[in-house]
Amino acid sequence: MKKYILPITLLLIFETIAVTLWLALDNIFYLFNFSYIGISIALGVFLFIKGYSYARRITQLLVGLYMLIYLGVISNENMQLEGFWYYLFTGVFEAATIHFVVAKIFGPLIFGRGWCGYACWTAMVLDFLPFKRVVTHERKNIGWIRYVMFIASLIFVLSLFLFKVDRIEKIMLWSFIIGNILYYTAGIILAFLFKDNRAFCKYICPITVFLKPMSYFALFRIKCDKSKCISCGRCKKVCPMDVDVTDNSRSRKNGTECILCFECVKNCPKNAI
Repeated sequence: MKKYILPITLLLIFETIAVTLWLALDNIFYLFNFSYIGISIALGVFLFIKGYSYARRITQLLVGLYMLIYLGVISNENMQLEGFWYYLFTGVFEAATIHFVVAKIFGPLIFGRGWCGYACWTAMVLDFLPFKRVVTHERKNIGWIRYVMFIASLIFVLSLFLFKVDRIEKIMLWSFIIGNILYYTAGIILAFLFKDNRAFCKYICPITVFLKPMSYFALFRIKCDKSKCISCGRCKKVCPMDVDVTDNSRSRKNGTECILCFECVKNCPKNAI
């Protein structure tokens, strides 16, 4: 029973959020929304514990497609960074705002970059690419691109308000659609260029500006039992984010980029992780 504590805990966290928002905002949508996401994530972790190979991918598709297709395209909610700025400036506590607060600003204090591993609809597509194992190479010095993207999204939305552009809601919908197309295109090009499915996450994704600092304090973290570790290096070879999981300190190499994919756990020959 002890090994099922994690999926049960995650489910309870999301159910608490679901009920709290439902009662506070008097909108049953939030009960459905966060219950669905919580069940999907807990299911993925449960299937992983049971040894199912594609456990995380199932959760990625369940949550990613729901947010991309239903919330984004069908419900016309811009779930990207631009949508967060838009609702923030209008003072409306809607889906995109709540999504960022829960998954990308305060949520990482609990589950770190788990969002990136189980729910991101961009990574959901990029993880289908053939570069499952990271080719050892030094990180490129282009991480500054994420900050440019972050500032550009803020300036874009701010300009719409400053210049009093008409039909901003329609522009938000199209920016969501076009933005995702550009993200997928850039992600695929980078993946083939660097032979790394997660190159987009490492260099371009503007959401990491929120995620990285908060993930430093994450409650759920991958840890290594040094007494069992034989320094075989398998965990480093299979980690899609180049995290040094043998170092338990919070300042470990690329520590704020762990997406809790558990590839290191699956591949450790001594069950040290």
